[in-house]
Amino acid sequence: MPELRNFDLNLLVAFDLLMQEQNVSRAAEHMFVSQSAMSHILQRLRQQLDDPLLVKTPSGMKPTDRALTLIGPVKAVLRDIRNLLNAEEEFVPATSARRFVIAATDYMDFLIVPALVERIARTAPGVDIHIKRTETPFPERELEYNDLDLVLGFEAILNPPGHMIVQKLFEDRMTCLVARDHPASRAERLTLDEYVALKHMLISRTGTRVGLIDEWLAGKGLERRIALIVPHFLSAPFIVARTDMLLSLPERIAQKFLDLAPLSILSAPIDLPAYDLVMVWHPLRENDPVHRWLRGQILAICQTLDAAAAASVTDPAGRGREL
Repeated sequence: MPELRNFDLNLLVAFDLLMQEQNVSRAAEHMFVSQSAMSHILQRLRQQLDDPLLVKTPSGMKPTDRALTLIGPVKAVLRDIRNLLNAEEEFVPATSARRFVIAATDYMDFLIVPALVERIARTAPGVDIHIKRTETPFPERELEYNDLDLVLGFEAILNPPGHMIVQKLFEDRMTCLVARDHPASRAERLTLDEYVALKHMLISRTGTRVGLIDEWLAGKGLERRIALIVPHFLSAPFIVARTDMLLSLPERIAQKFLDLAPLSILSAPIDLPAYDLVMVWHPLRENDPVHRWLRGQILAICQTLDAAAAASVTDPAGRGREL
């Protein structure tokens, strides 16, 4: 093992990129060097660490066991060096040109992003936001390598790994949406049998026909007819308003949809627990002042949403307001 005085610490940056890309050419692009130069750097790393580090396999370059054990410690060292070099820097939102990448479900995109963009445009006009769709499985690698700053969505669906930091933003519960002239909209509330007898619309990003509601119904020996599946929320209120279908969805979105089409909200005769909406990030970003600022903006928006929800008034039938 080499002595620290004889080790080129710049090799740690190259090691981090090589482990991230597991490809010499792509790592070279990130370091702005030629492929041959990166190959030479890899050879130096192998000599210094006395290990192959990356080996060719039929499915591409793969890290050795020793390389895998070094990934975390090397990242920690590089993070500490960056923090040391940037210790005197102060994050000033008004003059920042930072770019944030957030993965969000379309629910969170619809509910939070407009207010977030408005808030940032007012306080940090140079900051850019890139919203991506959430991925399955959970995008752990993207968070670790700083390709993503945050993930927003339902905790039960995201299922983040235990070592990620998860912060609850608010809760939501299941409700039902029908056209304003739908016969069911005149009922005080739906019974479970009436609910199952109706035609249903389902929003499913992956196209699956089975969700939490269907699992709950199956436990009672019941099954609903899903007449239509769509992949996102955008068209949902307009389809429901022009058909005899019922859409089960989170109440906060349902309330927003009342402003878009002639619809009514009904209580869902389904005993499901409230859903936790969460914000997830990697522990590596926990103490980053810029990252803390972004999380603070989202928290402030969610607190406003909660205050608005607490102030809303529903009628005795539990149907909510109608357009």
